Amino acid sequence: MPAQEAPSGNSSHMMKTTKRGRPFLKDTLDLFATLIVSLELTTNRQYFRSFPNSFTTDDAARNLASLKFSQSNRGPDPREPSRIVTTTTTTTFSMTRDMAKAMCQQFMDARLIENAADPGSNLFKERGVYVLTPKGLHVLERFMSKNGINGDHLAHVFSSQPICMKLLHLERRSVDDEIIVSHSAITALFRRFVGRQPNYPPEVVDTLDAFQKYHERSKGVALMDVSEKGSSKATLTHKNCFAAVTALEWLCDFTSVIGREEAAEMAAQFVRFGLITLVSDKRKNNDSAIIFTVRGAAGGANSSIAQHGEFRCTAKAIYKVTDEGRRLARWDMPDGVRASPNSSAANVSSTARASEDHSVDNATSEGPTLNDAKIHRRISMTEKLNASYDADKKNGQKESNTDRLRFIMEEPQLRLLFKDFLRSNFCEENLSFYLDVQDFKKSFSTTSSAIAANPPPARAGQKGTPGQIAMERHHESLIQKAFVIYNTYLAPSSQSELNIDHGLRNELSAYLSEVIQSMTGKTFQGHVDLEQANQFNATQLQTMIRLYERIQTHVFRLMATDSVPKFIKTGRFLALKVKLVEDDDGPLADFPLMNTSASTPSVPPGLSSGEEEVGGAYVTISQRAATQERPVTEQR
Repeated sequence: MPAQEAPSGNSSHMMKTTKRGRPFLKDTLDLFATLIVSLELTTNRQYFRSFPNSFTTDDAARNLASLKFSQSNRGPDPREPSRIVTTTTTTTFSMTRDMAKAMCQQFMDARLIENAADPGSNLFKERGVYVLTPKGLHVLERFMSKNGINGDHLAHVFSSQPICMKLLHLERRSVDDEIIVSHSAITALFRRFVGRQPNYPPEVVDTLDAFQKYHERSKGVALMDVSEKGSSKATLTHKNCFAAVTALEWLCDFTSVIGREEAAEMAAQFVRFGLITLVSDKRKNNDSAIIFTVRGAAGGANSSIAQHGEFRCTAKAIYKVTDEGRRLARWDMPDGVRASPNSSAANVSSTARASEDHSVDNATSEGPTLNDAKIHRRISMTEKLNASYDADKKNGQKESNTDRLRFIMEEPQLRLLFKDFLRSNFCEENLSFYLDVQDFKKSFSTTSSAIAANPPPARAGQKGTPGQIAMERHHESLIQKAFVIYNTYLAPSSQSELNIDHGLRNELSAYLSEVIQSMTGKTFQGHVDLEQANQFNATQLQTMIRLYERIQTHVFRLMATDSVPKFIKTGRFLALKVKLVEDDDGPLADFPLMNTSASTPSVPPGLSSGEEEVGGAYVTISQRAATQERPVTEQR
């Protein structure tokens, strides 16, 4: 497997691999995203067709042969906290062409990329053209957000292709990277798999565009009715059926499972838990069949959980959702009951059942301990939007509006609607300033770049390595961003001047006046030009961030106490609230929700921090996908 070299100590190590011979999931995802950031996705031709936003086998092999990932973190100097220092870590990946192709095959198995000319192909070919899948774009967006990567060169890719809105992650054991199978995890996975209602594709599915088709598919595995003749020659109709192959593809596309083998194991767990059952498998006797078997402890006397379950991975195998599956999916529950996370069916306590031991193909392995499978409940969307919601009754209504505003910031559709509301009330600048500062702080704390370590020869007159040039440009863009914020919202008579505390404005103005006069000898005139801004160093930017944060707090409090109470009474909010509650993953209300950007910077790919979440499942949401949704009018 690819080796990683740390230049500072000239050390190298191999990526950890599982007993199946693949790299650990986190390393696979990080290396994939690092490769894509380093590539120039362009239009490539194959079989007399053009494929935009694609790359070739040669492109991937060339960059993976020597790929550098550099990450710079800014923070206080331990010896002198008033100073800001930058620490840069560079990780180099090195591999042969054959190894690079094998790694790309892992990306295909994980459904991060697909063959542009033949999306149904599962093999990474010697001469192929490849594009990112919606799942791959979700993973890439999250990686870029966590690591402070400038993705301007990928903006056209995100805007022109469907992105997976919600990706369900099944947590894994740190020792061998195997999925932790527990009742809680299988419950979350199955509810996401079958959706909030049976997902029968609309009749107009063939007329939909790529975005709409993907949106329909994301609701749950596509179902159908299957008729067959019974023993008395009477026609028997099975409802809520699906093809085995369709189930494997759906699990690979919308969850963190890697490859059909792992997807088949999860499907076999559905069989073992009594959630699905085989309807028919009309393959011919001489057709080969791959059957996955999982084993574990049986449930109690009234439990549907068996000691083993098997799933047939054949083209003719048809399965259906059982009555137990319907009950667990809550298809038959009223909307109001299903939306409530306080109902008994909604809360799957990890302490109520022992974690399930599981095995594959008759090989026994020990499952996680009870403590390993602990699930932390999150507040559901329904509760957060409920006007009576209060996270802490002792804090009263004011605290409730603060909680609502935090959630509005997290939910893309609500945030856009809230921005429209503020615009109509002539105070849109409050939200714009808050979000711009959030983005600036994230960019300041962590900066990363990914490049091919052996790029084409530098142009005449070009100084420094591509990595150094990228870091210098990033620092320049940070300075420009800091003073765009100032000149837009805080300078006297600016176009979107904030109405803030007089003392805060004077404190910021006094600091800028002192710095600019010491650097240039000129008197501060209220605005900062580009020449003056470029002389600011990282420590001075950090001081500005602290001042911006204090203004942020003031603006947030103002929106929470003045704007939110009015906003939640508007007709547009109430209409969107109904839609979001209907679309909410109520069954996932027991599992943590992780925003793509709500995470601390990750370590360089392949270098584990040693701190892993264990047990259960969680969902990450794509902010970009929320802005490109194209709902379709259902005709069923």
